[in-house]
Amino acid sequence: MANVKIVTDSNSGITQAEAKKLGISVLPMPFLIDGREFFEDINLTQAEFYTHLRGEASVSTSQPAIGNVTDLWDELLKDGSEIVHIPMSSGLSESCHTAESLAKDYNGRVQVVDNQRISVTQKQSVYDAMELAKQGKSAAEIKEILLKTKFDSSIYISLDTLKYLKKGGRLTPAAALIGTILRIKPVLQIQGEKLDAFKKVNTLKKAKEVMLEAMQRDFATRFKEIVERGEMQLNIAYTAEDDEAKIFAEEVRAAFPNVPLGFIDPLSLSVSCHIGPGALAIACARVVK
Repeated sequence: MANVKIVTDSNSGITQAEAKKLGISVLPMPFLIDGREFFEDINLTQAEFYTHLRGEASVSTSQPAIGNVTDLWDELLKDGSEIVHIPMSSGLSESCHTAESLAKDYNGRVQVVDNQRISVTQKQSVYDAMELAKQGKSAAEIKEILLKTKFDSSIYISLDTLKYLKKGGRLTPAAALIGTILRIKPVLQIQGEKLDAFKKVNTLKKAKEVMLEAMQRDFATRFKEIVERGEMQLNIAYTAEDDEAKIFAEEVRAAFPNVPLGFIDPLSLSVSCHIGPGALAIACARVVK
């Protein structure tokens, strides 16, 4: 059976240094900042990104160049291996559709997994793929398993400001102004392929309560059997500083004493550019056994 290699993108939150230790490949996501191109974790650090964002720079996302994707695949396939490629959700970027189109020329040796995840849930998919590869699964078998479990995940995100949703055209100026005056801190959700509104609150304390209650409800309903089998893991993500994330981690552990807390990672910059610094998220994802 062919050796299976895992490829993802930096939206997973996996750094280049971490990827090297794990033995996988991470495509850096490109950003345009005031017309200049930068690549996440190559010549753009988390700190530099937020400096630009707070400084009112024009920041937009892009997708990896086709040549960068195929060059990486071609290099990895030289020894007869197969590839499982796990990009960010197709509902949040065209990079997945581009990869699916490119993979058609590789006669099944590249399996692109559109399991509609991002950030810490996408990272869990990568870890699942690595474990399945160790078990001897083929690239096609790994793709099939990851697609079957793709909706066994959930993310709730609290925002510190509406400024960046307005800036990105996802909120009208009037709505943003009203929200700022009323100090609204919306809680958003990612379940599947879309970033949607979930609830409006006006304090971080209330936002955390709402997120914990939402996750408890998910565990008691749609994820009940997965939790009972001990196959669910909680994760935390944040934008910019991690001070609140560390505090939230203890609150999550107290609220879910029987569910392991895994990753506490910076949120994907592709999401961060639309929601800004000060965001905090709780996520869960099934761990494939």
